[in-house]
Amino acid sequence: MVAASPPPSQPARSPKPPGWHRVGFTLGTAALVGLVLSLSSILPAYVVVLRAMIVGMSALLAFVILEGWPRNMPRWLPRWAAQLVGVVAVVPFGAYAAYWITLGGNPQLAQNEARLVGYLSLAFAAILFAPWVVLGAMVRQRDAFARQQALTFELERSELARKALDSRLRLLQAQVEPHFLFNTLANVRELVDSGSPQASRVLDSLITYLRGVVPRLNETVTTLGQEVQLVRSYLELMQLRMPDRLRFELQVDPEALELRCPPATLLTLVENAVRHGIDPSEEGGRIEVRVEARDGRCRAQVRDDGIGLGATGVGLGTGLASLRERLELLFGGDARLTLFAIVPRGACVEVDFPAQRISP
Repeated sequence: MVAASPPPSQPARSPKPPGWHRVGFTLGTAALVGLVLSLSSILPAYVVVLRAMIVGMSALLAFVILEGWPRNMPRWLPRWAAQLVGVVAVVPFGAYAAYWITLGGNPQLAQNEARLVGYLSLAFAAILFAPWVVLGAMVRQRDAFARQQALTFELERSELARKALDSRLRLLQAQVEPHFLFNTLANVRELVDSGSPQASRVLDSLITYLRGVVPRLNETVTTLGQEVQLVRSYLELMQLRMPDRLRFELQVDPEALELRCPPATLLTLVENAVRHGIDPSEEGGRIEVRVEARDGRCRAQVRDDGIGLGATGVGLGTGLASLRERLELLFGGDARLTLFAIVPRGACVEVDFPAQRISP
């Protein structure tokens, strides 16, 4: 006649009022028992049902109290056993209280044989059904506890995996920052060593550029709109260094601007094209950046007509390999990075990943 409660293996807790679901289950079970007893009783069915409900609530009260009291049970007495014994022990008193309440005073069972028979029938039925209901409740609560523990372990495992992923992303991101900074500073040093009048202008542009860029590199995700601004600034900076050898064009789908991606995604692709395609070429070349969102996917492509892959023998270098790994970590493997040669010269690198917006 009692509903499921927290698992008996849990530490004792202070007794609390039973929840509505437990009260409802107890009253419902008691009402069924009362209806069965009313079939052989001359009393109105509602009286017998009411008495059964009072007994059920008495058993529930004992069950709830023994969940948290005494706080430290003897080792030889499991708490579940104490609850079971307590429920059975309280039934006779609950049945007597039921008669007292419904009769408005002392039922005088010893003087009224019919009442005594009714009392004994009610107490016997409650003692017969209550232990089975209690045991069923304990089985359900053990199953619920096992599911709760499994869910807790899964949440802890997911949290550890998330922290490991975040640490990995930040480690890879740390590899991106010096890679970009050292390459850019090396270009400035070449201008200074050669006495180029562009050195001061390039250095000023670099300082302005880094002030806006470096804070973003510490983030684990960014938007393609921010990436496009980053790439435009980078290409303008490179144009100052080699104005006659670098041309570029940006074609960006407006729907792709709010999509998320790892920081420095486009920068890594463009930097790779400048470093391995345009810079080594005496006549320079052109870089085309295309970003589009279609059919739930986002595709970013960087093409150049530089010296090409065959001349450099470069495959996926450190920057592209790191970007591929960051894409896999962020999108769970549902991302691709491909690099292929363009005939008669040049190279193209493309990334494809799910079109996902950053959650507010």
